Amino acid sequence: MTAARLGEAISAGEVSSVDATRAYLDQISRVDGEINAFLHVDEDAALAQARAVDERRAAGEELGPLAGVPVAHKDVFTTTDMPTTAASKILEGWQPPYDATVTARLRAAGMVILGKTNMDEFAMGSSTENSAFGVSHNPWDVSRIPGGSSGGSSAAVAAFEAPVATGTDTGGSIRQPAAVCGLVGAKPTYGGSSRYGLIAFASSLDTPGPIARNVLDAALLHEAFSGHDPRDATSVDAPVPPVVEAARRADVAGLRVGVVRELSGEGYHPGVLARFNETVETLESLGAKVVEVSCPSFTTALSAYYLIAPSECSSNLARFDAMRYGLRVGDDGTRSAEEVMSLTRAEGFGPEVKRRIMLGTYALSSGYYDAYYGSAQQVRTLIKRDFEAAFENVDVLVSPTTPTTAFPIGERADDPMAMYLADLCTIPTNLAGNAALSVPAGLSPDDNLPVGVQIMAPVLADDRAYRVGAALEAARNDTWGGTDLISKSPYSPQAG
Repeated sequence: MTAARLGEAISAGEVSSVDATRAYLDQISRVDGEINAFLHVDEDAALAQARAVDERRAAGEELGPLAGVPVAHKDVFTTTDMPTTAASKILEGWQPPYDATVTARLRAAGMVILGKTNMDEFAMGSSTENSAFGVSHNPWDVSRIPGGSSGGSSAAVAAFEAPVATGTDTGGSIRQPAAVCGLVGAKPTYGGSSRYGLIAFASSLDTPGPIARNVLDAALLHEAFSGHDPRDATSVDAPVPPVVEAARRADVAGLRVGVVRELSGEGYHPGVLARFNETVETLESLGAKVVEVSCPSFTTALSAYYLIAPSECSSNLARFDAMRYGLRVGDDGTRSAEEVMSLTRAEGFGPEVKRRIMLGTYALSSGYYDAYYGSAQQVRTLIKRDFEAAFENVDVLVSPTTPTTAFPIGERADDPMAMYLADLCTIPTNLAGNAALSVPAGLSPDDNLPVGVQIMAPVLADDRAYRVGAALEAARNDTWGGTDLISKSPYSPQAG
């Protein structure tokens, strides 16, 4: 069942939350040894949460549409009842004293948290290969990456270990794993979902969002944990856009769609471009008006991002100093605080985290601040202006979500620049702060792996992206035999 259908079934008494939760726990037990989507699973706690929902239903309490539905939770959100590690040795075993706002809202919605999912350490990566606890595997082909940094969440949903999952998107870390796993992934408007209790990577970019098998499920989860939070200084004090209504509407007639010229061409796999071009044709056949749009500053987005994000990470990760919490190495009474701090960071941080801290610290140094960080922020302004100019003429923008399909594990491990290119299409939206959604566009004829198409919408117009995504999904499902793409994956119950 989809999350929406499962919620309806639980509400109607067709199935209990306990039975649904036990079914997903059984699937985790069967397949996660191969997938490695989860870092922590608490069966007893999950079943207790499910039992509480069933008891509230039996007592006649009115609950929300996702009450009793299980969810996989990215291990970057604090949870009082489970460890939160951000997939780093420096936080191994750390038990937070408070819940993140997203966590608290999942609980308030009556959702059952199955466990915490694997990720690139501190959300720094595009493949989940940077996890201190082992790489997750793509259920479509376990020799390939499931994307990142939310790769554990995408792998869990694609392997039917959870109906929906949470993720965070700093430079594409929800949309890219969703695309390569044949799923739907959304980056809400920056500030539309709370960062309180989210272990920070880059504070001006980090955005919690949903990963799901279809657009409606993503919209329901988006609505469940989003909205203003006075504990987050960057939270937008505005209503959550009507994403669920838009997902149910699924209509693009009369909408103006812009195809971004700069997000295609050289470096993109032919199979990815073929599926994207088919998607554009589908939009036209559904009544949308499609035009080409130029956003020239997008070509510099990758360079700007890899100055801004590391600079913010070098500041945010300074708190991991071996003095306050987490790992402490070498504190035997003979070493200074500086030596203990150095030894702890050397052992606790992985290579990619160290690389970005060093890059960011260099960019912020007194002799280079204006030349690097300052210039990157100027480029960020130009990117925002490109979006604003484009949205004066079109309602949404579209592009491939990623230039390629899922690449083999280890292929780019020693080539950081090749790894960074996986986020080429998604980064502009993070720098500008507007909304974006990735939906499946089919399988690439090159390797029979999933391809995603990205729909970008203005700030606080998230519903436009859902409206277009749902229309594409409905049209594609007809092509795929009346079912969603992920139902054709090797781990789906339909595939046996």
